[in-house]
Amino acid sequence: MAVAVKAESGRVLGILLVFLFSSCQGLFSGGNSYKREVTMQLIPNPSSPPPGGELLHARAVGGNDTLHFLFCSQGAPSLLIVHTNSSSSTVKVNWPQFVNRSTSGGLTVEPESSILYSSAVVFSRLLEYDDENNTAEATSNFFPAYELKDFSWNLMNLSHPKALLCGSAPHSSNGSLCLQLSVFGTEGRAELWPRLLHSANSSQVEVWLSGLLPRSNTSRFMLELQAVGGAYPLSKVDVRQFIDDEYAPSIFKVSQWVSSVNNSSDVLGFIQWKPVAYRRSRPSLEDATPCRHSDPQAQSGNATTASSALVKAFYTDPKVMGMNVSFGIAGDPFYNRTMFLSWTMLVGVGSPPVDSFSPMVIGILMAGLGIPIVLLLVGGVYVFIRKMRESSETSYQPIN
Repeated sequence: MAVAVKAESGRVLGILLVFLFSSCQGLFSGGNSYKREVTMQLIPNPSSPPPGGELLHARAVGGNDTLHFLFCSQGAPSLLIVHTNSSSSTVKVNWPQFVNRSTSGGLTVEPESSILYSSAVVFSRLLEYDDENNTAEATSNFFPAYELKDFSWNLMNLSHPKALLCGSAPHSSNGSLCLQLSVFGTEGRAELWPRLLHSANSSQVEVWLSGLLPRSNTSRFMLELQAVGGAYPLSKVDVRQFIDDEYAPSIFKVSQWVSSVNNSSDVLGFIQWKPVAYRRSRPSLEDATPCRHSDPQAQSGNATTASSALVKAFYTDPKVMGMNVSFGIAGDPFYNRTMFLSWTMLVGVGSPPVDSFSPMVIGILMAGLGIPIVLLLVGGVYVFIRKMRESSETSYQPIN
């Protein structure tokens, strides 16, 4: 009987340990394993050099679908994402119609019936204001806005899977505004802060302002974004909180500008960012500065198509929402301290990536919580075995 009790107790302990190990393994092995094959190239323009800017096409092909990323510098810089249910869908450009901007249809994705979702973001204006009272409340004291459609944009610098676009304000040789697009085939993170978690269904745009002479010693900046869609444009911003700041120290929030059907929980597309900007290209913690966003507001579709050749070419009746992102809060150093600002966002389809604990953090948690649990389990099994053994010994007393 005692041998049977020991065997049964050993099986219980073994099951508990296997369950604990499997749970830990599940935590470590979680993640999005979906992959895409990514190619990137400039779409040839018969005119050389291309009038007004270039058009880049990045194609991310999955098992039975394709993401088309179109990045254009004709007019205000714009990024268009088209998701199709075909791995052989293609992009067609009618260059005379595209450049002329008189009607839509200069850019199409074929077959048109394969399109599941499309969305575009237009980087429309850079706003500068004089924060003489150091409140970071951008209500007045604005200088004339920098219209990004009027910038002089350089030729794109391609380094697969990245494309860098830099430009300067009209009649100015000082400073530049740059946008760097990265397209991904797998899940991962960038090397530099804020190290946003990306998936194979997203791209990343890093925006930085460098060396532009401010028009005041107390200048701060804002970036105006316009989200363009068909029936369901990006319409609301959700702010999520989390408890791990391992990848972006001191930042415990993430903002998500999302598109959904009639405000349902199903997300069609998104722009995601952490509410932080940096005052140096390779920042330390003290170079971080908070950023804030305004509530999205409906904008004129005609005004947006007039500023973006890409939006005009693809959308017939675009629905547009606009939003400002402001950099800095009261008491923060002004722009002229470093003459540099950078901010990063993800643009993608489906639900935004969700941050989770890294293997290192999980290991620390398991060491702090898992070991005591194992000890409690082992102790409980030991007490159980002792009681069963004592019970078996007292149940069979010898007969004198």
